[in-house]
Amino acid sequence: MTKSSEETAPAKSAPEPAPEPAGEARRMTRRGWTLVVSGSLFLIFVVLGSVVPVPFVAISPGPTYDTLGRDAAGNPVIQVTGHETHPTTGELRMTTVSLHDGVTLFQGLGFWASGRFALAPREEYFKPGETNEQVKQENIQQLQDSQTNAQVAALRKLGYPIKVLAKQIVSGSPADHVLAPGDKLITVNGKKIVEAADVRAALNGTLPGQTVQITFQSDGQPERTVPLTLAARPDRKEGFIGLTAVDRADAPFTVNISLQDVGGPSAGLMFTLAIIDRLQSGDLAGGRHIAGTGEITETGEVDPIGGISFKVVGAREAGATDFLVPEHNCAEAKSTAPEGLNLIKVSTLDDALTQLANLKAGRPTAAC
Repeated sequence: MTKSSEETAPAKSAPEPAPEPAGEARRMTRRGWTLVVSGSLFLIFVVLGSVVPVPFVAISPGPTYDTLGRDAAGNPVIQVTGHETHPTTGELRMTTVSLHDGVTLFQGLGFWASGRFALAPREEYFKPGETNEQVKQENIQQLQDSQTNAQVAALRKLGYPIKVLAKQIVSGSPADHVLAPGDKLITVNGKKIVEAADVRAALNGTLPGQTVQITFQSDGQPERTVPLTLAARPDRKEGFIGLTAVDRADAPFTVNISLQDVGGPSAGLMFTLAIIDRLQSGDLAGGRHIAGTGEITETGEVDPIGGISFKVVGAREAGATDFLVPEHNCAEAKSTAPEGLNLIKVSTLDDALTQLANLKAGRPTAAC
C-alpha cells in the first residue's frame, strides 16, 4: 500500500534562532556603561554632599541665661564681694545666637528646610584663613570687654567715681617706656581727665613736636608728672601720645560676672541691669520674665547687635514675655517677633531703667 506523501515525508527540525546583530550587542554595552557611570557619579555626589563643607554657616536661636540666676556650675552670674546685695524676683535674661560651621551640602539643605535656621556666607563671620579657635578667642575677648563695660556703666549710674586707665601703649610712641597699661591718667596737657574721651580732647590744638605735661599714677606709687614730645600720625593733625585710654569704676568692692561657653558683646545691657538690680533695692524685673540684648558702652549707650530675629525666638521659647530691643534693631525684631512677646525700644541705659519701671507699674512701654 502506498503511503500518502504527508506520511512518508521526512520530519523537519525546528529552525535555529538567528544570531543577534552586532549593533544590538553594542547598544546594550553602551546602556550598561551609562548605568555604571551614572551610578558612580551619584555615589560621588552623595559622599561629597555628606562630608565636604560648603562655604556657608547655619544660624539658629541659641541658649538664654538669666543674669539674675546662676551659671552651669551653680555660681551666681553676678558675684559681688565687699558690698551688700539685694534680693530680686523674676528674670533678666540675656539671649544668644548659635553658629554652626563646617556645614555640608546635605546638612545645609536640611537646616534650610527646617525653617529654624538661616544660612549665611562664611566670610561674614570668619576672616580669610581664620580658624574656629581664633573666632572663639575673639568672642571671649568681646565678652570680657562687654562685662567690663557693663560694670563701668552700672557703677557710674549708681554714682560711684570713675577712673581713667591706660589700656594699651603703642610701641615706639612718646608714651612707650614712660607709662604702662593700668596706669591711672590724671591730667594731660593741663586738663583734668574724667573719662577716656578727655585724653583725645586734651590734645586738640596741639601739633607734632610740641611738648605737653602728663600726670599719671602707677599702682601703689605716688603721682608723677612728665613731659612728652608729641609725635605725628597720618590720620590726625594734632599731636599723638600713643596710648589707648579706658574708663574703670573706682569702687571699694568688686563685681565679677560668671558665665561660661558664651561669647560676643551683645549681653552688655542685661549684665548692666543685673548689676544694678543686685546693688540697689527696687527689684527691676518685678517678678516678670524679661529678656533683652544690646551692646553697652562705658557711658551707657545701647548699641545694635546681630541676630535679633533669632534672639526674640529664643527668648519667647524660654518663657520671656517682654524683650528689650536696641532702637536700631527694632524694624528687624518687629518683623520676626513671635506672638506674645512685647518688644520694648531702648537706646540708653536710662531708657531701659525707665521702661522696666513702666512695666513694673503697669504703664505703657516704648514699642518698637
